[in-house]
Amino acid sequence: MPLVHGLRRTSPTVRPLLPRRFARGARVGLLALVCSSTAADAQDLVPGAYTPLPAGINVVTIVATLNNGDIAFDPSLPIDDGHATLGATVVGFNRTLHIAGRSASVGGGVPYVRGHLEGRLLGQFQEASRSGLGDLAARVAINLYGAPAMTLPQFAAYRAKTIVGLSVVVLAPIGQYDPAKVINIGSNRWAIKPELGVSRRRGGWTFEVDLGASFFTDNTNFRIGGRRAQAPILSTQGHLIYAFRPGLWLAADGNYWGGGRVTTNGVEATQRQKNSRLGATFAVPIRRQQVRISYSFGAFTTIGGDFQSVGASYSYAWAKRP
Repeated sequence: MPLVHGLRRTSPTVRPLLPRRFARGARVGLLALVCSSTAADAQDLVPGAYTPLPAGINVVTIVATLNNGDIAFDPSLPIDDGHATLGATVVGFNRTLHIAGRSASVGGGVPYVRGHLEGRLLGQFQEASRSGLGDLAARVAINLYGAPAMTLPQFAAYRAKTIVGLSVVVLAPIGQYDPAKVINIGSNRWAIKPELGVSRRRGGWTFEVDLGASFFTDNTNFRIGGRRAQAPILSTQGHLIYAFRPGLWLAADGNYWGGGRVTTNGVEATQRQKNSRLGATFAVPIRRQQVRISYSFGAFTTIGGDFQSVGASYSYAWAKRP
């Protein structure tokens, strides 16, 4: 919170609060921009990822999540009965703009992760704690249909119906990584996730569906000099959102992802991922800012974290003075 308000004090050339005539509608899209920027993992549930805003809006968001539950490791790691408690804090920034006459945005974020993991390594109980920076996520998104580039007055009169959006998220391997350790925060590889999203609004209801695919480069220093490759992961997520009034809404969330078979030093794993999560997100406007609270759990998990997850976030937006 002090970081966000510090931006206001040290930026005399910007207007910290959005004009009244479009602030309410803008609240719906503030957090979605930054959450989407930090979401390249197929597990993420992000309602409103393609909600448009007028060009020239800056958004800072702080997101905190707590995850607790079992972990099913892939067969290349000799770990059984895994359990973890993981916390993460993400600071993200986004800037809305126009590309070829369409509403668009660009942004990114870096997480700080702290957690404790335990399990049986080769039959012996082991535990470990990790803390440090995760991999940098950057996102570019453009709405292909239903959301042209808009000025502030144009956005005040805008009413969304059907929106089709396209985004690309890139994960850069800057996170903490030690090849001598089995468990790491960083992945030591690049990842890219293109995604297509469609939303349809009818009255107070909005239905969204997103289809994506995640592609990975090889980790060429896995467990000291080894090579770990992963096949692409196909993912989909859907959201049913009801707006009680502008900025105050509740979403039911669900996703599914599959694929991602791992090959370690030329040996292909016998199992691929088939995972799904369900959850809900509640958004509350506070003046011209927004707070979100979310909860999700694993519907079923073959490889990865079967977590119960609780998240909270705060977003703050401003525009340059005309």
